[in-house]
Amino acid sequence: MRIGEALRRLDEGLLMRGAFYVLLSAAAVFLVVDLRDISQANAELPGFDPMHESQPVLPPALTDGRPAAPPVEPGSSAEVLRQAIRFDLKPGGVLLAEGAIDLGAADRFAKEIEARGEYVKVIALNSPGGSVEDAIAMSRLIREKKLGTQVASKALCASSCPIVFAGGVTRTAEKDAVVGVHQVFNGGKDRPSADQAMSSAQATTARVARHLQEMGIEAGLWFHALETPPDRLYYLTPKEMSDFKLTTQASPVARKKT
Repeated sequence: MRIGEALRRLDEGLLMRGAFYVLLSAAAVFLVVDLRDISQANAELPGFDPMHESQPVLPPALTDGRPAAPPVEPGSSAEVLRQAIRFDLKPGGVLLAEGAIDLGAADRFAKEIEARGEYVKVIALNSPGGSVEDAIAMSRLIREKKLGTQVASKALCASSCPIVFAGGVTRTAEKDAVVGVHQVFNGGKDRPSADQAMSSAQATTARVARHLQEMGIEAGLWFHALETPPDRLYYLTPKEMSDFKLTTQASPVARKKT
């Protein structure tokens, strides 16, 4: 009797384990299919290239329904923001970096910093974003040189620009600064296959997440980016920027009110 009961329990255990592995295998198949579908969808999205005149220089805000306008209209014109990023030294050691982060921007930025020597103390950003690789390189150089970063009132820092902003040892966003994030994507003319797009997006996402962690930024910031399609922006509030440690100090306007 005991032998028969043991055999029955053994059979039931084998059946349950077998069913579990079947369900697990099915889930894995569905996951692969879902990832392929998501990757293909991302590859087909128009994305956001601020240098293309056929696209808006500033994507609409992320919403559940109808796309919403950004919380504040940038003070600079679309023509100014579409131009390849350029650098202009202002009084007080402020280097204005204005325009789209094009391929090669990091090299030009490094030459500018080398030429200016110790005159530069703060990098003021006004950019709709662009190349992620160049943004990471610029951010690392800013941290290496122990420079501050800032986004002035009605200045723009979107897409990959917050990566540059994160490099500052001090980071200030003034009242009505426009700061937004979204998913990384392939902005080149050559469209990769679904597998290539998924692999590239995952690798770039991991690099950005690791870099932001090294800069001392909380992970919540990147979660908002991951949830936002490349043709939309998640606009950060002053409180969110402070909570995520994207900003390290209050803006001059806020300090006067306290």
